[in-house]
Amino acid sequence: MNAKATPADVTVPPRDIHFDVASARSGHWLGGDPVGTAVFNALSLTFPDGERMFMDAVRHYRDQVSGKLADDVKGFLAQEAIHSREHHSLNQCIDRDRYPVAEIEAGIKERVAYGRARGPMAMLISTIALEHFTAMMAEAHARHRNLFENTDPAIERMWRWHAVEETEHKAVAFDVFMQATKDWSPLRRYLRRTIAMALITYFFTRNITHYAARLLETDGYSYKDALKAVKAYVWRTPGLFSRNLKTYFAWYRPGFHPWDQDDRALVAGWKAEFDADVAAPVAVTA
Repeated sequence: MNAKATPADVTVPPRDIHFDVASARSGHWLGGDPVGTAVFNALSLTFPDGERMFMDAVRHYRDQVSGKLADDVKGFLAQEAIHSREHHSLNQCIDRDRYPVAEIEAGIKERVAYGRARGPMAMLISTIALEHFTAMMAEAHARHRNLFENTDPAIERMWRWHAVEETEHKAVAFDVFMQATKDWSPLRRYLRRTIAMALITYFFTRNITHYAARLLETDGYSYKDALKAVKAYVWRTPGLFSRNLKTYFAWYRPGFHPWDQDDRALVAGWKAEFDADVAAPVAVTA
């Protein structure tokens, strides 16, 4: 598929589902693996503030879009608000007396504040780059179904639901960016988004690695050993950041659009499951 716009039949429906993630209070909820748990906790800690910035970045340009894209923006804002809520719930289950959660959250707030201070367009460009990252990780999850083996089913379902919706709305911010920069030259647009991706790749992967290593220190690792273990997890096995390098590097292709790669078939079964979850209460009350 060589799409240069989001397919007309892609929709962005918000699914207001609450997940019971209380089992995360037990500690190493990712199959008993302290390293994997630390990495996904670090990711989850970034989501509430990060996704609120994504929402504000897109919302700023809302009056410049119309038609289907306006509908997609509405769905994007609703989906991200629910993601923020559910990850906040998961984050509250991390033992704050044991782990340096407050320190990590302060670091995240500082990074987000810096992003916001650079203005609406810089926020939007950061958003489209980070949305490519989350879509890439969603694809990795969908292609490699063993990522959450031996994890409590409710927590596993939350991450699966997140992967479905990140896939659905992966191009919304990008399409808003294309509309907001319609008067830019193709070269200017290309340079801004590719330079931003290179910078965000460095800072995002570095920060997640640092946050996860800080969490692991509480589990008895030295910081040096924790950093080594986290880097092995994210870059080698399972390779959370490296499994989909082809998808990552597609970003640097001139004329790239997120739906050049259509991943709907990968998450179709999951999508049907969550659509049914949402429809079931409606059917009961109808």
